[in-house]
Amino acid sequence: MPTWLNWKVFFFVLFLIIVLSGGWLAFFAKEHKQEFALGGLSVVTKVSKFLPLESDTKKELEAVRELAEALLKKDGIQRTYLVLLQNNYELRPGGGFLGQYAIVKVKDGEVLSTFVEDANLLDQRITVKITPPYPLTRKLQLKRWKMRDSNFSPDFPTNAQKAEYFYRLAGGGQKFDGVVAINANVFDHALAITGPITPAGYSTTFRAEDGALKLEEVVEKAYLGDDVAAELKQNRKAIMKVLAVEMVKRLATVDNIPKMIEFAHRELGEKNIMLYFKDAALQNIVAGVKWDGTVNTDWANDYLMLVDANLGALKSDYFVDRSVKYEVDFTGEKPIATLTHTYKHRATYGDWRTSDYHTYLRAYVPKGATLLERQLVSYPLTDEGFNKTYFGVFVDAVMNHETPGMIKYQLPDTIKEDGYQLMLQKQSGVGTIPVSITIKKKDGSVITQSVELKKDLVLSFQEVEEKK
Repeated sequence: MPTWLNWKVFFFVLFLIIVLSGGWLAFFAKEHKQEFALGGLSVVTKVSKFLPLESDTKKELEAVRELAEALLKKDGIQRTYLVLLQNNYELRPGGGFLGQYAIVKVKDGEVLSTFVEDANLLDQRITVKITPPYPLTRKLQLKRWKMRDSNFSPDFPTNAQKAEYFYRLAGGGQKFDGVVAINANVFDHALAITGPITPAGYSTTFRAEDGALKLEEVVEKAYLGDDVAAELKQNRKAIMKVLAVEMVKRLATVDNIPKMIEFAHRELGEKNIMLYFKDAALQNIVAGVKWDGTVNTDWANDYLMLVDANLGALKSDYFVDRSVKYEVDFTGEKPIATLTHTYKHRATYGDWRTSDYHTYLRAYVPKGATLLERQLVSYPLTDEGFNKTYFGVFVDAVMNHETPGMIKYQLPDTIKEDGYQLMLQKQSGVGTIPVSITIKKKDGSVITQSVELKKDLVLSFQEVEEKK
């Protein structure tokens, strides 16, 4: 493997790290770019040694290489990216509440500039009235749809185009080569590599367990009081610059390069980072390894995707665990599916971060499915999207309790026992979900399987001979 390949991959992973932090890591990378390049040039053998290459991993690492070569090549062309910074502790269908956005300009492998702004400031410049999706008007009484709520689709290309649409409505004139979405938990996962960080001059320590939530507490909650001086309020985000310097110092080491490549591979695979490019060749690369965050539209077998929208305006998703039971019964005239979804709210009291969890849950299922029964959920809104039927329900999950809900529906005749397969697609921003699957065959036999849903999966049930 040629040497230049590895430092380009290294630079690309660094670029993702820079972008995930809203651009405020860029200045450090710019000042230390020679150190980064020298570090990357010396690790040709370490990548293969520390990063086991299975078949899918090889394809995905090749995608990283191709993207790095395209985005960081020295061709004198400036490329501009719209970066959506999403707080998935306030989960939205596209990953998380869109609190900030950034504009990052890159040329010849170097980050030239970054511009970061709160989304609500951009929204103040939008004068056109766009009607929001129904759940936002029903629960939040929103009368205008704007950028901060634009990612109401589970499909990232849809959200990328919608965010750019609102950017244009606000008078934005930049032409973007692509859109990148990054969830807040990527910051926590990066802290798992660096270890705990206590920025110089501050007493707060940021750890992988709650780094993003702690950062929000430091820069937002601690300055809400009327007795806080205006100067301190204006400088409340100064800690980010100090934190960024220390984080990049720790990440940008030779020993961490394999970890960083694995980090980028995992975050892309789990939809914590999603990519959308205007260039068709680049978009084909990310689509080929499922890093584009698309909702599948051509799958012909059984299908399930659960999509939450936190409508409580708090960071309750940090405290909420999810589990799923999915049963398919082929013993009747037509296949019947029973879906049980449980929220476990771990918080024991309410504060500025959380209260009872209020969400709008959509279950995307095969097109043509019909509702038969429901328990412990509101009557579903039934509609279609992405060549699927979906059932939408409002759910209120109480703190310190488990809140289950069940819907039973008839699957279309196209779903058959012979050749049965199930595609599970994961919503961006959601953590690992344990899924228990039970298939009851026509002869009465039962096949069970349990999986941890971290990324999109296709499950195939096959007969396996066991020796006795």
